[in-house]
Amino acid sequence: MAEWHKSSFSNPSGSCAEVRQAANGDMLMRHSKAGGPAALRFTPAEWDAFLAGVRAGEFDREDGPA
Repeated sequence: MAEWHKSSFSNPSGSCAEVRQAANGDMLMRHSKAGGPAALRFTPAEWDAFLAGVRAGEFDREDGPA
């Protein structure tokens, strides 16, 4: 089974997003503190669109970084 990878932007408490690739190529994302099998599932096309949106600033907060 693939390992979960924690964001390099994790805050000091360690609370952040983790991702891993499923056996069928889908990407799984979960909250690091939640653990367990529960995760959001993205197809490869959905994951690519999500990453493109992040890189384009579509999810930036109007009041600046958290």
